[in-house]
Amino acid sequence: MAEQGEYHRLEDFEEDSPPGEEELLVHVTEGLQGSSGPGPAPQPSGWSQRGECGSQAGVPPGCRGAGSAPAVFLSVTDSWHHIKNLDNFFTKIYHFHQKNGFACMMLSDVFELVQFLFVVTFSTFLLCCVEYDVLFANRPLNHTGGTAPDRSKVTLPDAILPAPQCAQRIRASGWIIFLLVMAAAFWLYRLVKVLCSLLSYWEIRTFYIKALNIPSEGLCNYSWQEVQARLISLQRQQQMCVHKRELTELDIYHRILRFKNYMVAMVNKSLLPVRFHLPLLGPVVFLTQGLKYNLELLLFWGPGSLFQNKWSLRPQCKRAGARRELAQRLARTMVLVGLANLLLCPCVLVWQLLYAFFSYAEVIKREPGSLGARRWSLYGRHYLRHFNELNHELQARLSRGYKPATKYMNSFTSPLLTVLAKNVGFFAGSILAVLIVLTVYDEDVLTVQHILTAITLLGLVVTVARSFIPDEHTVWCPEQLLQRVLAHIHYMPDHWQGNASRSETRSEMAQLFQYKAVFILEELLSPILTPLILIFALPSRALDIVDFFRNFTVEVVGVGDICSFAQLDIRNHGNPQWLSAGQTEASVYQQAENGKTELSLMHFAITNPRWQPPPQSELFLSQLKEKVQQDAAAAPPAQRILAEGPLGTSLLSEDSAAAPDGLLASVLARPIFSASGLVSWDRRFTQPCSTASAAASVLASLASSLPGPARGPATDSPGCHSDRRHPEESLFLSESRLRSLSRSALIAEVASAEMSLHAIYLHELHQQQQQGPGPQAVGVWMATGAPKLPFMTAGSAARASQAQHREMPLGGWAEEEEEEEEEEEQTTT
Repeated sequence: MAEQGEYHRLEDFEEDSPPGEEELLVHVTEGLQGSSGPGPAPQPSGWSQRGECGSQAGVPPGCRGAGSAPAVFLSVTDSWHHIKNLDNFFTKIYHFHQKNGFACMMLSDVFELVQFLFVVTFSTFLLCCVEYDVLFANRPLNHTGGTAPDRSKVTLPDAILPAPQCAQRIRASGWIIFLLVMAAAFWLYRLVKVLCSLLSYWEIRTFYIKALNIPSEGLCNYSWQEVQARLISLQRQQQMCVHKRELTELDIYHRILRFKNYMVAMVNKSLLPVRFHLPLLGPVVFLTQGLKYNLELLLFWGPGSLFQNKWSLRPQCKRAGARRELAQRLARTMVLVGLANLLLCPCVLVWQLLYAFFSYAEVIKREPGSLGARRWSLYGRHYLRHFNELNHELQARLSRGYKPATKYMNSFTSPLLTVLAKNVGFFAGSILAVLIVLTVYDEDVLTVQHILTAITLLGLVVTVARSFIPDEHTVWCPEQLLQRVLAHIHYMPDHWQGNASRSETRSEMAQLFQYKAVFILEELLSPILTPLILIFALPSRALDIVDFFRNFTVEVVGVGDICSFAQLDIRNHGNPQWLSAGQTEASVYQQAENGKTELSLMHFAITNPRWQPPPQSELFLSQLKEKVQQDAAAAPPAQRILAEGPLGTSLLSEDSAAAPDGLLASVLARPIFSASGLVSWDRRFTQPCSTASAAASVLASLASSLPGPARGPATDSPGCHSDRRHPEESLFLSESRLRSLSRSALIAEVASAEMSLHAIYLHELHQQQQQGPGPQAVGVWMATGAPKLPFMTAGSAARASQAQHREMPLGGWAEEEEEEEEEEEQTTT
């Protein structure tokens, strides 16, 4: 990545500094060295300090120092003001809410310690304290002490060695002693961290009760938006952050997601993760929890990282003249961290194997098909994540797209694999049937050596083989399924358009939506591959990473250094191919890929309807609203679209998922029905109803059915809508369905449907713009001109049973919860 100029900042669109504090903003020349005193610290040329409690530019008046101590606030007669580290503070508040309070967090941490202790102790016991020759009856026992061996049945106590003999075996193995010492040191380290974490979260519990007036027993009744609103209100009463008179929703998101936004931006710009092209496998993206942890250690919070504290980059990272020196230092650090990982590889690998065995063995025995279920990969979570999207928002969105994504992946079958599976299943099933009949006839057959093992393995083979045999009566439509996936995940490469039935598209989708078996295998291989990537593959990108942080970091008053993409600034990071032409000044290097700036802005505005966007972003939202109204005027009414579309009647059903899914299905299928002649074409409209116009019509109707006081004419846009004081007036939910939902749940459901429609609409406009002027496209990815029906394929519902396995942990690694646990650990360091 070539050098793109000096480090820069984005102007704040609000005047949010209290009167009399403007002198805290300093400007110094390049080349001076930093100081640790209370005076302003030197910064590079072009760098303007925009304020942060405890920043390197000097501790502002009223700010009580810096650091990341467990005590996150000072309490004076139950008053919370001048908080030391707002990043830790807001992150802990968020985790406290998402983990359902102090009791659940305490039990989770305690059981995690007990679980680690159990795995280590039980593994040592199995390795050193069991006489396996006796257990397997390879050596006869002599219970009487005489010369003749006792042929009685072996019991468990017979196979367990006495304690002195067990201890002697442990002492005789230096390798076991080394592993036990390492495990004990790690357990004590975790114990100290858990104690510090519990102490700090007890203070957060007090904050919830006394400052936010949210009792512990009623925490589950409050949504995060309600907690966030109380935080913003509290800032007006007590200056938690001294540099801002008022906090905004974006300020809170910036602090909680400061490092996460950088990771999302680097994935968006294809800077991370490292891609490989392997023989037979083709392009491979490797990103595991272990590799992610090491990347965050190198870039954000480890010794020698690019950040000097939780909120500020190192001064040398902001100077273009120091880029090569800093890149060389970062590359050396990567190699050293890789060597450290290589030294720890045996310990980590042993732990991964043991933990995976204890977690998944019983699940695989009980449900062999569970490994064939799918999950969103860690790379997929970063690729599909919006800027400023919290974990629970991302999880809810991906969970809605889980079933459509599973159906899409199951729509691909391999004829060769199907033939092999049928014959393997036939032979294994025949042998299994004979063994079962013999067992029913005479139960003594079970006493035959290895007969139970044979029955278990044959049953496993039959189950796996059956999963590759498609259901002959199921018909899939890949194009429509992929559009439904897009409605929920919001991002897809442009070259997938019109190629939903190609195996290349499925392979790339599999990188985002992987088998759980692949996830387990990657995590098991991570201790071996992560050091190799850090030593050999990653150092070559050190200069690009340094340039990225210099060019895409801006400091904001009361927040500190953040990723400039997280500002949702259309002018500096918009893409003219995504409806921001004429509004953006960004070069190709500065533009976010795949419309991430525009879609992230829409998502944040819909999620936080009271948020006041910057002027340029507000202009984009208002112009998008005008475009929606214009397209809606040329489309049939929303009620007609819903009535004629498939699943239209299900919009009024009792199924909790029927309303949003049916709404999207009606919009996506409308062009297909129009093209096929199944519904009449109203000659009052110049074109058959396209997906874009259908989405615009429903969006316009949805906005009109959600009245409330708007912030102004310009902000009452599709993404920056009114306050939704009366979502119960929505036309798309039944009366009984409305009664069954709480207010916050109803708002979330309507907002999700609205964002899905906006994603479809923006992708439609993007596709039309790429196609250039001409006939309007009938479907999302249909060619211009004569409309055509989608390609239909017979799918493999053999794995349709896997759709029943929702994306939930199988045990072992907590999967999506690991990110929250890592972030929680970082806040206590």
